[in-house]
Amino acid sequence: MEGKLEEAAAVTNKTIKLKKIILIVCVFAFANSFAQTAQDTTKVYKKRVLETTEVDFLTSYYAQDGDNAAVSGGIGTEELTDITGTFVVSIPLNDDDVLTIDAGVSAYTSASSSNVDPFDDDSPADPFQASSGASSSDTWANLTGSYSHSSDDRNDIWSAKIAISSEYDYFSVGVGGSYTKLFNEKNTELSVNTNVYIDTWNSIYPSELRPFGENGNGLNNSLFTQNTITGNTNYTPRFNEFQDEGRNSYSLGLGFSQILHKNLQGSLALDFVQQQGLLSTPFQRVYFGDVADSFIDNFQLADAIERLPDSRLKVAVGGRLNWYVNEILSVRTFYRYYYDDWGINSNTASIEVPIKITGKFTLYPSYRFYNQTAADYFRPYEGALTTDEFYTSDYDLSEYTANQFGFGISYTDIFAKAHIWKLGLKTIDLKFYQYDRDTSFSSSIITAGFNFVMD
Repeated sequence: MEGKLEEAAAVTNKTIKLKKIILIVCVFAFANSFAQTAQDTTKVYKKRVLETTEVDFLTSYYAQDGDNAAVSGGIGTEELTDITGTFVVSIPLNDDDVLTIDAGVSAYTSASSSNVDPFDDDSPADPFQASSGASSSDTWANLTGSYSHSSDDRNDIWSAKIAISSEYDYFSVGVGGSYTKLFNEKNTELSVNTNVYIDTWNSIYPSELRPFGENGNGLNNSLFTQNTITGNTNYTPRFNEFQDEGRNSYSLGLGFSQILHKNLQGSLALDFVQQQGLLSTPFQRVYFGDVADSFIDNFQLADAIERLPDSRLKVAVGGRLNWYVNEILSVRTFYRYYYDDWGINSNTASIEVPIKITGKFTLYPSYRFYNQTAADYFRPYEGALTTDEFYTSDYDLSEYTANQFGFGISYTDIFAKAHIWKLGLKTIDLKFYQYDRDTSFSSSIITAGFNFVMD
Protein backbone atom coordinates (compact mmCIF):
# COMPACT_ATOMS: atom_id res chain seq x y z
CA MET A 1 0.00 0.00 0.00
CA GLU A 2 2.80 2.34 0.95
CA GLY A 3 4.52 1.66 -2.38
CA LYS A 4 1.42 2.55 -4.27
CA LEU A 5 1.13 5.84 -2.39
CA GLU A 6 4.77 6.70 -3.23
CA GLU A 7 4.14 5.83 -6.85
CA ALA A 8 1.01 8.02 -6.93
CA ALA A 9 2.93 10.88 -5.33
CA ALA A 10 5.69 10.58 -7.94
CA VAL A 11 3.15 10.70 -10.74
CA THR A 12 1.56 13.74 -9.16
CA ASN A 13 4.95 15.50 -8.92
CA LYS A 14 5.70 14.72 -12.52
CA THR A 15 2.31 16.09 -13.53
CA ILE A 16 2.92 19.27 -11.57
CA LYS A 17 6.37 19.70 -13.12
CA LEU A 18 4.93 19.09 -16.57
CA LYS A 19 2.24 21.69 -15.96
CA LYS A 20 4.90 24.16 -14.81
CA ILE A 21 6.95 23.53 -17.93
CA ILE A 22 3.89 23.96 -20.12
CA LEU A 23 3.02 27.16 -18.26
CA ILE A 24 6.55 28.54 -18.69
CA VAL A 25 6.55 27.67 -22.38
CA CYS A 26 3.18 29.36 -22.78
CA VAL A 27 4.41 32.46 -20.96
CA PHE A 28 7.51 32.71 -23.18
CA ALA A 29 5.43 32.06 -26.28
CA PHE A 30 2.96 34.75 -25.26
CA ALA A 31 5.75 37.18 -24.42
CA ASN A 32 7.43 36.53 -27.74
CA SER A 33 4.15 36.86 -29.56
CA PHE A 34 3.42 40.12 -27.71
CA ALA A 35 6.87 41.49 -28.51
CA GLN A 36 6.50 40.53 -32.16
CA THR A 37 3.07 42.12 -32.25
CA ALA A 38 4.49 45.25 -30.65
CA GLN A 39 7.25 45.37 -33.28
CA ASP A 40 4.75 44.82 -36.06
CA THR A 41 2.55 47.54 -34.58
CA THR A 42 5.56 49.86 -34.49
CA LYS A 43 6.27 49.13 -38.12
CA VAL A 44 2.67 49.69 -39.10
CA TYR A 45 2.09 52.88 -37.10
CA LYS A 46 5.56 54.52 -37.28
CA LYS A 47 5.02 58.09 -38.39
CA ARG A 48 6.32 58.67 -41.90
CA VAL A 49 8.81 61.47 -42.49
CA LEU A 50 6.60 62.67 -45.35
CA GLU A 51 3.06 61.39 -45.50
CA THR A 52 2.45 61.92 -49.20
CA THR A 53 4.01 63.46 -52.28
CA GLU A 54 4.24 67.24 -52.14
CA VAL A 55 4.69 69.61 -55.07
CA ASP A 56 5.85 73.22 -54.71
CA PHE A 57 5.70 75.77 -57.48
CA LEU A 58 7.73 78.92 -56.85
CA THR A 59 7.88 81.95 -59.08
CA SER A 60 9.26 85.46 -58.85
CA TYR A 61 9.59 88.70 -60.77
CA TYR A 62 12.68 90.79 -60.04
CA ALA A 63 13.63 94.26 -61.26
CA GLN A 64 16.65 96.44 -60.49
CA ASP A 65 18.19 99.72 -61.58
CA GLY A 66 21.19 101.91 -60.80
CA ASP A 67 24.03 103.92 -62.32
CA ASN A 68 27.13 101.90 -61.42
CA ALA A 69 27.25 99.00 -63.87
CA ALA A 70 30.35 96.83 -63.54
CA VAL A 71 30.03 95.86 -67.22
CA SER A 72 30.84 99.46 -68.14
CA GLY A 73 33.49 100.09 -65.51
CA GLY A 74 31.41 101.49 -62.64
CA ILE A 75 29.20 103.83 -64.69
CA GLY A 76 26.10 103.19 -66.75
CA THR A 77 22.73 101.58 -66.30
CA GLU A 78 22.22 98.54 -64.07
CA GLU A 79 18.69 97.96 -65.33
CA LEU A 80 17.68 94.30 -65.28
CA THR A 81 14.50 92.23 -65.07
CA ASP A 82 14.28 88.55 -64.26
CA ILE A 83 11.45 86.01 -64.19
CA THR A 84 11.98 82.71 -62.42
CA GLY A 85 9.93 79.53 -62.19
CA THR A 86 10.79 76.50 -60.05
CA PHE A 87 9.14 73.16 -59.37
CA VAL A 88 10.08 71.17 -56.26
CA VAL A 89 8.70 67.63 -55.98
CA SER A 90 9.19 65.71 -52.71
CA ILE A 91 8.44 61.99 -52.93
CA PRO A 92 8.29 59.65 -49.89
CA LEU A 93 10.05 56.41 -50.95
CA ASN A 94 9.04 54.68 -47.70
CA ASP A 95 8.55 55.62 -44.05
CA ASP A 96 12.12 56.91 -43.68
CA ASP A 97 13.38 58.10 -47.08
CA VAL A 98 12.46 61.10 -49.20
CA LEU A 99 13.58 61.96 -52.73
CA THR A 100 13.38 65.61 -53.77
CA ILE A 101 13.70 66.94 -57.32
CA ASP A 102 14.20 70.69 -57.77
CA ALA A 103 14.06 72.10 -61.32
CA GLY A 104 14.18 75.80 -62.11
CA VAL A 105 14.50 78.19 -65.04
CA SER A 106 15.35 81.87 -64.88
CA ALA A 107 15.07 84.23 -67.86
CA TYR A 108 16.40 87.78 -67.71
CA THR A 109 16.82 90.84 -69.87
CA SER A 110 19.60 93.22 -68.91
CA ALA A 111 20.50 96.66 -70.19
CA SER A 112 23.75 96.31 -68.29
CA SER A 113 24.95 93.01 -69.74
CA SER A 114 23.79 94.11 -73.19
CA ASN A 115 26.76 96.49 -73.11
CA VAL A 116 29.24 93.63 -73.20
CA ASP A 117 28.98 94.52 -76.87
CA PRO A 118 27.51 98.03 -77.07
CA PHE A 119 28.34 98.34 -80.78
CA ASP A 120 26.12 95.54 -82.12
CA ASP A 121 23.17 97.66 -83.25
CA ASP A 122 22.60 100.82 -85.25
CA SER A 123 22.14 103.13 -82.28
CA PRO A 124 25.07 105.19 -80.91
CA ALA A 125 26.77 103.26 -78.12
CA ASP A 126 26.09 104.68 -74.65
CA PRO A 127 26.68 103.12 -71.20
CA PHE A 128 23.32 104.45 -69.98
CA GLN A 129 21.41 102.90 -72.87
CA ALA A 130 20.77 99.24 -73.59
CA SER A 131 22.15 97.56 -76.67
CA SER A 132 19.92 95.12 -78.53
CA GLY A 133 22.61 92.50 -78.99
CA ALA A 134 22.69 88.85 -77.97
CA SER A 135 24.09 89.59 -74.50
CA SER A 136 20.97 91.58 -73.54
CA SER A 137 19.12 88.43 -72.44
CA ASP A 138 19.83 84.90 -71.30
CA THR A 139 18.35 81.85 -69.58
CA TRP A 140 19.67 80.07 -66.53
CA ALA A 141 18.59 76.49 -65.79
CA ASN A 142 19.12 74.33 -62.72
CA LEU A 143 18.35 70.73 -61.74
CA THR A 144 18.98 69.41 -58.22
CA GLY A 145 18.25 65.97 -56.84
CA SER A 146 18.49 65.21 -53.12
CA TYR A 147 17.89 62.14 -50.98
CA SER A 148 17.34 62.11 -47.21
CA HIS A 149 17.08 59.24 -44.72
CA SER A 150 15.76 59.44 -41.15
CA SER A 151 16.39 56.87 -38.41
CA ASP A 152 13.48 55.03 -36.81
CA ASP A 153 13.48 57.35 -33.80
CA ARG A 154 13.83 60.40 -36.10
CA ASN A 155 16.91 61.56 -34.18
CA ASP A 156 19.37 61.05 -37.04
CA ILE A 157 18.94 62.49 -40.52
CA TRP A 158 21.35 62.00 -43.43
CA SER A 159 21.05 63.65 -46.82
CA ALA A 160 22.94 63.84 -50.11
CA LYS A 161 22.43 65.94 -53.22
CA ILE A 162 23.74 66.58 -56.72
CA ALA A 163 23.10 69.77 -58.71
CA ILE A 164 23.66 70.90 -62.29
CA SER A 165 23.19 74.44 -63.59
CA SER A 166 23.97 76.16 -66.85
CA GLU A 167 24.03 79.63 -68.36
CA TYR A 168 25.46 81.07 -71.57
CA ASP A 169 28.88 81.69 -70.05
CA TYR A 170 29.27 79.00 -67.40
CA PHE A 171 28.41 75.44 -66.42
CA SER A 172 28.35 74.13 -62.84
CA VAL A 173 28.16 70.73 -61.14
CA GLY A 174 27.76 70.41 -57.39
CA VAL A 175 27.55 67.64 -54.82
CA GLY A 176 26.78 67.88 -51.13
CA GLY A 177 25.64 66.12 -48.01
CA SER A 178 24.49 66.79 -44.47
CA TYR A 179 23.96 65.07 -41.13
CA THR A 180 21.61 66.22 -38.37
CA LYS A 181 21.43 64.84 -34.83
CA LEU A 182 18.52 65.52 -32.48
CA PHE A 183 18.69 64.69 -28.79
CA ASN A 184 17.47 65.90 -25.40
CA GLU A 185 13.95 64.80 -26.40
CA LYS A 186 14.41 66.61 -29.71
CA ASN A 187 14.94 69.93 -27.93
CA THR A 188 18.54 70.14 -29.14
CA GLU A 189 19.80 69.82 -32.70
CA LEU A 190 23.30 69.66 -34.17
CA SER A 191 24.00 69.66 -37.90
CA VAL A 192 26.88 69.64 -40.33
CA ASN A 193 26.70 70.13 -44.09
CA THR A 194 29.24 70.31 -46.86
CA ASN A 195 29.12 71.17 -50.56
CA VAL A 196 31.52 71.14 -53.49
CA TYR A 197 30.86 73.05 -56.73
CA ILE A 198 32.95 72.68 -59.87
CA ASP A 199 32.33 75.55 -62.31
CA THR A 200 33.64 76.17 -65.81
CA TRP A 201 33.52 79.58 -67.45
CA ASN A 202 33.11 80.19 -71.14
CA SER A 203 34.79 83.56 -70.99
CA ILE A 204 33.01 86.38 -72.81
CA TYR A 205 35.10 89.56 -73.05
CA PRO A 206 34.12 93.17 -73.86
CA SER A 207 33.84 93.45 -77.62
CA GLU A 208 36.54 96.15 -78.03
CA LEU A 209 39.12 93.98 -76.22
CA ARG A 210 38.63 90.83 -78.30
CA PRO A 211 40.76 92.11 -81.24
CA PHE A 212 43.68 92.42 -78.79
CA GLY A 213 43.46 88.82 -77.66
CA GLU A 214 45.23 85.80 -79.03
CA ASN A 215 45.05 85.74 -82.84
CA GLY A 216 43.46 89.21 -82.87
CA ASN A 217 44.38 91.96 -85.35
CA GLY A 218 44.22 94.94 -82.97
CA LEU A 219 43.23 98.29 -84.43
CA ASN A 220 42.92 96.68 -87.86
CA ASN A 221 39.72 95.01 -86.69
CA SER A 222 36.55 96.16 -88.45
CA LEU A 223 35.21 97.60 -85.17
CA PHE A 224 37.90 100.28 -85.33
CA THR A 225 38.16 100.68 -89.10
CA GLN A 226 34.41 101.20 -89.45
CA ASN A 227 34.06 103.48 -86.41
CA THR A 228 35.92 106.60 -85.36
CA ILE A 229 37.91 106.56 -82.13
CA THR A 230 37.78 109.89 -80.32
CA GLY A 231 39.83 111.13 -77.38
CA ASN A 232 42.99 109.04 -77.20
CA THR A 233 43.17 107.62 -80.71
CA ASN A 234 46.20 105.47 -79.82
CA TYR A 235 44.01 102.90 -78.07
CA THR A 236 46.25 100.26 -76.44
CA PRO A 237 44.39 98.37 -73.70
CA ARG A 238 45.95 96.00 -71.17
CA PHE A 239 44.40 92.67 -72.07
CA ASN A 240 45.29 89.00 -71.75
CA GLU A 241 42.78 86.19 -72.03
CA PHE A 242 42.33 83.96 -68.99
CA GLN A 243 44.16 80.67 -69.41
CA ASP A 244 42.36 78.80 -66.63
CA GLU A 245 38.58 79.08 -66.79
CA GLY A 246 37.76 76.74 -63.91
CA ARG A 247 36.46 77.69 -60.47
CA ASN A 248 36.00 75.39 -57.47
CA SER A 249 34.00 76.21 -54.35
CA TYR A 250 34.08 74.22 -51.11
CA SER A 251 31.77 74.94 -48.18
CA LEU A 252 31.34 73.62 -44.65
CA GLY A 253 28.48 74.60 -42.38
CA LEU A 254 27.94 73.86 -38.69
CA GLY A 255 24.61 74.43 -36.95
CA PHE A 256 23.23 74.30 -33.42
CA SER A 257 19.60 74.77 -32.44
CA GLN A 258 18.06 74.75 -28.96
CA ILE A 259 14.53 75.09 -27.64
CA LEU A 260 15.11 77.47 -24.75
CA HIS A 261 11.50 77.67 -23.60
CA LYS A 262 8.18 76.41 -24.88
CA ASN A 263 7.84 79.81 -26.61
CA LEU A 264 11.48 80.50 -27.45
CA GLN A 265 13.95 78.85 -29.83
CA GLY A 266 17.49 79.90 -30.68
CA SER A 267 20.06 78.72 -33.21
CA LEU A 268 23.68 79.40 -34.17
CA ALA A 269 25.45 78.80 -37.49
CA LEU A 270 29.08 78.90 -38.60
CA ASP A 271 29.93 78.71 -42.31
CA PHE A 272 33.20 78.48 -44.21
CA VAL A 273 33.58 78.85 -47.99
CA GLN A 274 36.84 78.43 -49.88
CA GLN A 275 36.94 79.40 -53.57
CA GLN A 276 39.75 78.78 -56.01
CA GLY A 277 40.23 79.48 -59.70
CA LEU A 278 38.76 82.16 -61.94
CA LEU A 279 37.03 84.54 -59.52
CA SER A 280 37.11 87.53 -61.89
CA THR A 281 34.15 88.22 -64.16
CA PRO A 282 35.61 88.31 -67.71
CA PHE A 283 33.19 90.86 -69.20
CA GLN A 284 33.46 93.53 -66.47
CA ARG A 285 35.47 96.56 -67.61
CA VAL A 286 37.96 98.67 -65.67
CA TYR A 287 39.15 102.20 -66.52
CA PHE A 288 42.57 103.43 -65.37
CA GLY A 289 42.94 106.91 -63.97
CA ASP A 290 46.44 107.31 -65.44
CA VAL A 291 45.48 106.45 -69.05
CA ALA A 292 43.87 108.88 -71.49
CA ASP A 293 40.28 107.98 -72.40
CA SER A 294 39.28 106.52 -75.78
CA PHE A 295 35.69 106.52 -77.10
CA ILE A 296 33.50 105.20 -79.87
CA ASP A 297 30.28 107.20 -79.93
CA ASN A 298 29.47 107.93 -76.26
CA PHE A 299 30.98 104.70 -74.99
CA GLN A 300 34.37 104.69 -73.29
CA LEU A 301 36.58 101.83 -74.47
CA ALA A 302 37.87 99.52 -71.73
CA ASP A 303 41.42 99.90 -70.47
CA ALA A 304 41.31 96.39 -68.94
CA ILE A 305 39.00 93.79 -67.49
CA GLU A 306 38.44 93.02 -63.83
CA ARG A 307 41.40 91.22 -62.21
CA LEU A 308 40.98 89.58 -58.81
CA PRO A 309 42.98 86.98 -56.82
CA ASP A 310 42.42 83.33 -57.67
CA SER A 311 41.47 82.36 -54.10
CA ARG A 312 39.00 83.64 -51.53
CA LEU A 313 38.11 82.50 -48.00
CA LYS A 314 34.72 83.49 -46.62
CA VAL A 315 33.60 83.05 -43.01
CA ALA A 316 30.17 83.82 -41.58
CA VAL A 317 28.77 83.36 -38.08
CA GLY A 318 25.18 84.11 -37.17
CA GLY A 319 22.24 83.32 -34.98
CA ARG A 320 18.46 83.28 -34.90
CA LEU A 321 16.04 83.85 -32.04
CA ASN A 322 12.39 83.04 -32.60
CA TRP A 323 9.77 84.01 -30.01
CA TYR A 324 6.24 82.63 -30.09
CA VAL A 325 4.40 85.40 -28.25
CA ASN A 326 0.92 83.91 -28.54
CA GLU A 327 -1.31 82.21 -31.09
CA ILE A 328 -1.57 85.47 -33.03
CA LEU A 329 1.92 86.97 -32.91
CA SER A 330 5.48 85.65 -33.37
CA VAL A 331 8.83 87.43 -33.65
CA ARG A 332 11.72 86.07 -35.75
CA THR A 333 15.13 87.75 -35.49
CA PHE A 334 18.44 87.09 -37.24
CA TYR A 335 21.99 88.43 -37.11
CA ARG A 336 25.12 87.47 -39.08
CA TYR A 337 28.68 88.72 -39.17
CA TYR A 338 30.74 88.00 -42.29
CA TYR A 339 34.32 88.56 -43.32
CA ASP A 340 36.66 87.37 -46.06
CA ASP A 341 40.33 87.67 -46.98
CA TRP A 342 39.53 90.24 -49.66
CA GLY A 343 38.89 92.80 -46.93
CA ILE A 344 35.08 92.76 -46.77
CA ASN A 345 33.41 92.83 -43.37
CA SER A 346 29.63 92.94 -43.16
CA ASN A 347 26.72 92.89 -40.73
CA THR A 348 23.22 91.62 -41.45
CA ALA A 349 20.28 92.03 -39.08
CA SER A 350 16.65 91.26 -39.79
CA ILE A 351 13.31 90.93 -38.08
CA GLU A 352 10.06 89.37 -39.26
CA VAL A 353 6.79 89.52 -37.32
CA PRO A 354 4.23 86.95 -38.49
CA ILE A 355 0.71 88.02 -37.51
CA LYS A 356 -2.01 85.38 -37.71
CA ILE A 357 -5.18 87.31 -38.54
CA THR A 358 -7.43 84.23 -39.04
CA GLY A 359 -7.07 80.47 -38.90
CA LYS A 360 -5.96 80.48 -42.54
CA PHE A 361 -4.31 83.85 -43.17
CA THR A 362 -1.01 85.17 -41.80
CA LEU A 363 0.72 88.49 -42.52
CA TYR A 364 4.53 88.80 -42.69
CA PRO A 365 5.95 92.32 -42.30
CA SER A 366 9.78 92.32 -42.26
CA TYR A 367 12.86 94.53 -42.25
CA ARG A 368 16.50 93.75 -43.08
CA PHE A 369 19.58 95.92 -42.52
CA TYR A 370 22.96 95.32 -44.18
CA ASN A 371 26.29 97.12 -44.37
CA GLN A 372 29.75 96.18 -45.59
CA THR A 373 33.25 97.57 -46.02
CA ALA A 374 34.85 97.72 -49.45
CA ALA A 375 37.06 94.97 -50.81
CA ASP A 376 40.77 95.77 -50.91
CA TYR A 377 40.66 95.69 -54.70
CA PHE A 378 37.60 97.87 -55.31
CA ARG A 379 38.20 101.00 -57.35
CA PRO A 380 35.43 103.37 -58.49
CA TYR A 381 35.27 104.60 -62.08
CA GLU A 382 38.82 105.57 -63.17
CA GLY A 383 40.12 104.90 -59.65
CA ALA A 384 42.40 102.03 -60.69
CA LEU A 385 45.98 102.60 -61.81
CA THR A 386 48.14 100.68 -64.25
CA THR A 387 50.49 99.89 -61.34
CA ASP A 388 47.74 97.96 -59.49
CA GLU A 389 47.93 94.16 -59.54
CA PHE A 390 44.23 93.60 -58.82
CA TYR A 391 41.26 95.88 -59.51
CA THR A 392 37.49 95.86 -59.92
CA SER A 393 34.78 98.49 -60.34
CA ASP A 394 31.98 96.13 -59.28
CA TYR A 395 29.92 98.06 -56.72
CA ASP A 396 28.84 94.78 -55.12
CA LEU A 397 32.37 94.87 -53.67
CA SER A 398 32.20 98.53 -52.63
CA GLU A 399 31.37 100.00 -49.23
CA TYR A 400 27.64 100.51 -48.82
CA THR A 401 24.63 100.30 -46.52
CA ALA A 402 21.33 98.76 -47.58
CA ASN A 403 17.79 98.55 -46.22
CA GLN A 404 15.12 96.10 -47.26
CA PHE A 405 11.45 96.29 -46.36
CA GLY A 406 9.14 93.37 -46.99
CA PHE A 407 5.54 92.34 -46.65
CA GLY A 408 3.89 89.00 -47.26
CA ILE A 409 0.67 87.10 -46.81
CA SER A 410 0.19 83.36 -46.42
CA TYR A 411 -2.91 81.21 -46.88
CA THR A 412 -2.99 77.77 -45.26
CA ASP A 413 -5.59 75.08 -45.97
CA ILE A 414 -4.73 72.25 -43.57
CA PHE A 415 -7.31 69.92 -45.07
CA ALA A 416 -6.47 70.87 -48.67
CA LYS A 417 -10.04 71.45 -49.81
CA ALA A 418 -9.01 73.24 -53.02
CA HIS A 419 -7.79 70.87 -55.75
CA ILE A 420 -6.00 70.97 -59.06
CA TRP A 421 -6.21 67.54 -60.67
CA LYS A 422 -5.08 65.10 -57.93
CA LEU A 423 -3.25 67.79 -56.00
CA GLY A 424 -4.71 69.46 -52.94
CA LEU A 425 -3.69 73.08 -52.41
CA LYS A 426 -2.10 73.28 -48.96
CA THR A 427 -0.52 76.76 -48.81
CA ILE A 428 -0.08 79.94 -50.85
CA ASP A 429 2.63 82.49 -50.03
CA LEU A 430 2.90 85.94 -51.62
CA LYS A 431 5.70 88.34 -50.68
CA PHE A 432 7.10 91.67 -51.82
CA TYR A 433 10.52 93.15 -50.97
CA GLN A 434 11.93 96.61 -51.68
CA TYR A 435 15.73 96.91 -51.44
CA ASP A 436 17.72 100.16 -51.51
CA ARG A 437 21.45 100.90 -51.16
CA ASP A 438 22.95 104.26 -50.26
CA THR A 439 24.50 104.16 -53.74
CA SER A 440 22.19 104.56 -56.74
CA PHE A 441 21.16 100.89 -56.70
CA SER A 442 17.63 99.72 -55.89
CA SER A 443 15.59 96.61 -56.60
CA SER A 444 12.25 95.01 -55.93
CA ILE A 445 11.01 91.46 -56.06
CA ILE A 446 7.61 89.78 -55.94
CA THR A 447 7.55 86.08 -55.04
CA ALA A 448 4.77 83.53 -55.01
CA GLY A 449 4.82 79.98 -53.69
CA PHE A 450 2.17 77.27 -53.99
CA ASN A 451 2.36 74.04 -52.00
CA PHE A 452 0.31 71.03 -53.12
CA VAL A 453 -0.16 67.59 -51.57
CA MET A 454 -1.01 64.46 -53.51
CA ASP A 455 -4.37 62.88 -52.61
